[in-house]
Amino acid sequence: MPARAALVLHGPNLNLLGTREPEVYGRTTLAELDRLVREHGRRRGLRVECRQSNVEGELVTWLQAASRQGFAGVVLNPGAFTHYSLALRDVVAAIDVPVIEVHLSNIHAREEFRHHSVIAAAARGQILGFGPLSYVLALDALLALGDDRARPRANQRPRPRV
Repeated sequence: MPARAALVLHGPNLNLLGTREPEVYGRTTLAELDRLVREHGRRRGLRVECRQSNVEGELVTWLQAASRQGFAGVVLNPGAFTHYSLALRDVVAAIDVPVIEVHLSNIHAREEFRHHSVIAAAARGQILGFGPLSYVLALDALLALGDDRARPRANQRPRPRV
């Protein structure tokens, strides 16, 4: 990761952390999660900016602007948009900064409709099921990616040649 700034985006309903289904998402509030993530980034020499929106278009706009605003990577928890937002999937595929999809819970161990992510195939990677630690691991993953210019797009996996 050449630049030392990461953007953390939280999708819909993550503003309710701490009170929304604590048996699934825990009791950590969004403010506490953001503090944890920023502090981890600071210890690793990384500036972290956290944003939350319940609005799909706002998340798309932030993703489109990430590189221009100096972010070298994005940690994205799309919330419920995970399962159906082609707009988010398309912007993740289109931008030139790596995006790591994160989830607090293990979406594959939950209701059937949550098992599929339309974002995952476009993202550089996916980390889920570790609660707030999912975000910390995603920041570490961004840092570990380094300056790999071999891929045509930061979020596309290499494709086999035909």
